[in-house]
Amino acid sequence: MPTKKPSRNPDRLFTGLLLGVVGLRVVHLLFFTRQFDLAGDEAYYWDWGRRLDWGYYSKPPMIGWLMGLVGRLSGNQEWALRLAPMLLGTGSLIALHRLARAMFGSRTALLAVLLVVLTPGNAALNLLFTIDAPLVLCWTLALLFFWRAAERPAAWGSWLLLAAAIGFGSLSKQMMLVFPVLMVIFAALSPPDRALLRCGKMWCAIALGAAFLIPVLAWQQTHGWPTLNHMKEHFEVAHEGEESGPGLVQHVVWFVQFPLVQSLLYSPVTWAVVMAVLASAVRGWRGLDRRGALLVIFSAPALTVFLLLALRQEVHPNWPAVFYVSAFVLAAAWIEHAVGGIALGGTWRAWSRRGVWVGAAMVIVSYVYPLVNGALGLAGHRRLDPFEKLRGWSEAGARAGEFLRSAPHPERTFVVVLGHRHYASEMAFCMPQQPRIWRWQSDGRLMSQYELWPQPGDEMHGWDALLIYPDSEERDYQKTTPPGALRRAFDSITKLGDIEVPVGHGVRRSFQVFLLSRLQRWPEPGRAQPDNDPDAATAETARRANDRTP
Repeated sequence: MPTKKPSRNPDRLFTGLLLGVVGLRVVHLLFFTRQFDLAGDEAYYWDWGRRLDWGYYSKPPMIGWLMGLVGRLSGNQEWALRLAPMLLGTGSLIALHRLARAMFGSRTALLAVLLVVLTPGNAALNLLFTIDAPLVLCWTLALLFFWRAAERPAAWGSWLLLAAAIGFGSLSKQMMLVFPVLMVIFAALSPPDRALLRCGKMWCAIALGAAFLIPVLAWQQTHGWPTLNHMKEHFEVAHEGEESGPGLVQHVVWFVQFPLVQSLLYSPVTWAVVMAVLASAVRGWRGLDRRGALLVIFSAPALTVFLLLALRQEVHPNWPAVFYVSAFVLAAAWIEHAVGGIALGGTWRAWSRRGVWVGAAMVIVSYVYPLVNGALGLAGHRRLDPFEKLRGWSEAGARAGEFLRSAPHPERTFVVVLGHRHYASEMAFCMPQQPRIWRWQSDGRLMSQYELWPQPGDEMHGWDALLIYPDSEERDYQKTTPPGALRRAFDSITKLGDIEVPVGHGVRRSFQVFLLSRLQRWPEPGRAQPDNDPDAATAETARRANDRTP
């Protein structure tokens, strides 16, 4: 009698999958780092990390702290800044596996991780060191600890771990503040878990998690609540000075664009299956057990809100990221027949298998294409080079560093960069000296962290300044001289030369470089300027550029 072949251990398969994914990503990282520079926001957050604080202009402090830690441990090496999100992302996959296994078993856990790994969005999350990498890790850990605490509410351990996950997540991104709200909603809507509303440990965990923000709120209050004001700008459809808001066509474009971009980030077939599972779970709410109820509450309402918000304005692709964590676990549980209450036919399961292959193909393309598009002659192409904004900065920074070295008194010369904050942050990281950078905002508006940091004071009286003046992407910057307020603040001004770094297809990193000699007094921004002074145009162009960046 033939013996039945033993099935493979799903936990061992997960270990193999994880090791294979990490190995692939390490190899990809080596080639990627050789070809591309840090993204503008990555360099911006790295600059935060050089001046640690309890808060920053637009975000809580965690990303600055992490950048500072990695920078100090590695000597500010770019490979280390690329390795950090991969480590955080690997931690998120392990936490996702533990969550799905605790709820549905090892087979569902393996499938949930596989579905997530085979999405271009997860590949990007593990490559770019932004606020989303630590947030997704903290959110996934919080889901795991909340489930464990709900299973054993009398034990303190999981509640304390949950408080830590909420606290560190809140220090990473404001979106984490939604998590305790969803906890309460789950406890109210899930009959077996309503006792949690009377559980002091749950409220204690929420309070302890919120306590992490006390020094951050104190910092915000001291600095005039810059993050709150920045968040309000995300929901302003029409900018100041515009006669009217966007028309009907633009609203339709935003509404269509949101699900289209989300489907590309999470693989079109897999995303469609996940959305169908969520929709069916909402319709069959009464048939869900408490596991399904928790996963639906932590995904469907928020994703619906973002879809409706897309009727009003552009929704940035990364905003809903954390709400897909529970959605993918629910989809994997449905595929494995591990959860009830979801009335979808077998056709959807067949499509879920096809989705795995489509996702695998998209991930392979997302890894390979950026590395070969330069060889294909597409470097710098606005539409066909997705990493065009990551090219040319190292060379531009190296040339700027040469100008600084050749200054008459480089040890008494500070660097000023005009324009968008990314110009300043890229120069800060890519110049060999990695100098402290000052940014000039002539209208006095608070547009970035650079305006929050102290400006040159009396201790720099008599110093020279190397002024880097961008003229490549904003036509209003194409002036022959710097803004008048800066000219009047120094004894003399000399143009040293130009920086021209072609990226391809007409894209270039282009700057004029000036030496401003002997600072008398750093000008106060916001004062009225003469009609022929380019300050106003420069300030408005910089303002619009900053507003366009998420």
